[in-house]
Amino acid sequence: MITPIRRLLIANRGEIACRIIRTAKAMGIETIALYSDADYQSLHLQSADIIVNIGPAPASESYLDINKIITAATENQADAIHPGYGFLSENTHLAEACQTHNIIFVGPDAHAIHAMGSKSQAKKLMSEANVPLVPGYHGQDQSDDTLINEAKRIGFPMLIKAVYGGGGKGMRVVETEEFLTEGLSSARRESLNAFGDDALLLERFITTARHVEVQIFFDHDGEGVYLFDRDCSLQRRHQKVIEEAPAPGLSDSLRKRMGEAAVAAGTAINYRGAGTVEFLLEGEDFYFMEMNTRLQVEHPVTEMVTGIDLVQWQLMVAAGEPLPLTQQQLGCQGHAVEARIYAEDPYNDFLPASGRVLALSWPDAQNHLRIDSGIKQGDTITSHYDPMVAKMIAYGQSRQEAIEQLTTGLQHYHQAGVTDNRDFLLHLLKQPAFAAATLNTHFVEQHSFTGLTPLKQRQLLVAATLYQQHTNRCRNPLQENLPASVVTLYLDNKAVRISVCQQADNFKLEFPDGSCLASAQWYQEAMGYSGVVSIQKNSALCRVIPLPGQRLKVILPDCSYELGLPGCNSGNSHSDSDLTAPMNGTVTKVFVTEGEAVDEGASLMIVEAMKMEHCIKASETGIIDSILFQPGDRVEAGTTLLTFTDESYEANP
Repeated sequence: MITPIRRLLIANRGEIACRIIRTAKAMGIETIALYSDADYQSLHLQSADIIVNIGPAPASESYLDINKIITAATENQADAIHPGYGFLSENTHLAEACQTHNIIFVGPDAHAIHAMGSKSQAKKLMSEANVPLVPGYHGQDQSDDTLINEAKRIGFPMLIKAVYGGGGKGMRVVETEEFLTEGLSSARRESLNAFGDDALLLERFITTARHVEVQIFFDHDGEGVYLFDRDCSLQRRHQKVIEEAPAPGLSDSLRKRMGEAAVAAGTAINYRGAGTVEFLLEGEDFYFMEMNTRLQVEHPVTEMVTGIDLVQWQLMVAAGEPLPLTQQQLGCQGHAVEARIYAEDPYNDFLPASGRVLALSWPDAQNHLRIDSGIKQGDTITSHYDPMVAKMIAYGQSRQEAIEQLTTGLQHYHQAGVTDNRDFLLHLLKQPAFAAATLNTHFVEQHSFTGLTPLKQRQLLVAATLYQQHTNRCRNPLQENLPASVVTLYLDNKAVRISVCQQADNFKLEFPDGSCLASAQWYQEAMGYSGVVSIQKNSALCRVIPLPGQRLKVILPDCSYELGLPGCNSGNSHSDSDLTAPMNGTVTKVFVTEGEAVDEGASLMIVEAMKMEHCIKASETGIIDSILFQPGDRVEAGTTLLTFTDESYEANP
């Protein structure tokens, strides 16, 4: 029976809420957007027909509160709820609550969510459906003794996974037995915090595998299709970074076997709607990992190569309509690559970043380039939610063309105010191994981000110096007659003095460790200045954006960084012995007590932000003087967490 959806509530935020609203509007469906107190000016509210506040910033008091979501739906006469991804997208209680209140849940029923939500139960079902599995332990006995014995049976290296996990949360790779107990403890803790359940499963860790997944779709009549495959091997800390479709280098027969196995997985649980079956691929062999009973973050790459709007299919199937196409009618053309833009600092161990987006400029989105964004200029990115703020997706007739389009798009994306991972993404895309499609799940570690190399430092300083020279002369034209001047900049809070002397059409820049000839042509824009900077006759596009607090954001094709001007905060206000919060977040665990003696490297405290744990460790042997925060306390970046005395002592054996 077909039940039309006339009004849709989106139980989510950010870029996926914007994405769902876009398709719903195209289908003539009214939309209801939810927002927490922290999101009252968010982008997804601008295009919705109705907006509803559902509480304070913490997700547990807003986006994860099922009662508030159902109340918002019933009070505003919503016919259906779309959960997006993350939050409650794979929550059986929300699906059941929708059924109780006669609201359509855009997704599978609670039975299917539960079947795949428990990774151990899912493995059992897949085994019965003859879907290949990685050797492991998926049992109910969760005692330490059982898990340790099973780990020894499976062998090392071994993977610990949260039974109800996802997104890399509650997941640990254990290389040797000596790290097993610590791995089990931390995985349990993270799983409990993220999913409300600390059950774990164990698997043999396949060291050179690829992560290849298959998009499936089922309707209410049980008809199912697969919409081909995606490679998601490029991951950092088990979080996908770059995805592409189709997965490169697979034979036609392998694609068919994987697609049919994925459909068999859906059939085994009477699935309906959009789902993704994830496999580990080793050569021509593949193993079931898990099934995500929702739309995936990376769904746009499938949309671009199939020409299908997957959200439209979701809404049609949820309303009771049959699948629009059969397997024989589906096709895949061209190639698409997606990059996830995260608010995190690749130059500082990828710590989560937060703050206000002071400037934002996207490249022109045309047929070959798509931008799914959840932010606009002026927005505040908080530590309460996932750090992904946008995705950039490029299409090409060939894989090489798609990579080139994405690289160019990222180079023309400019943002200031909140540090993001743009430079890291460009680093990965430019690796020869990526161009050659030599992919595995350790790709990111094997091609580690080089950080701020001496060459990049020099390029940034030259661009900032020439910018300062230009703006100083604009403010005071008499400076053009000066034979030389000195510009002081702060790089990582360290002062660098550069002598500038004009020589014909160039400037000679004298650094403490050398000199170079450079020139620049600047053009004023709304966000600052853009232009072309030439260093030793090598030219590059550049943008410089002035920021509050006497700082500059310098953006080059492959490097973007903040530099300080005289008067900026040029130092750390805490002594070396003080231990500070690396980012805004919440203290979740304290391991030590005041007066306790600790060794170098000892775990002292855990701060969690954007669903990721960061362990504060002792940088040297010493004694804890005072503990300033306890579990549950919110902390700001740079706040002193503990005070620490560097004091030699004889540690207890």
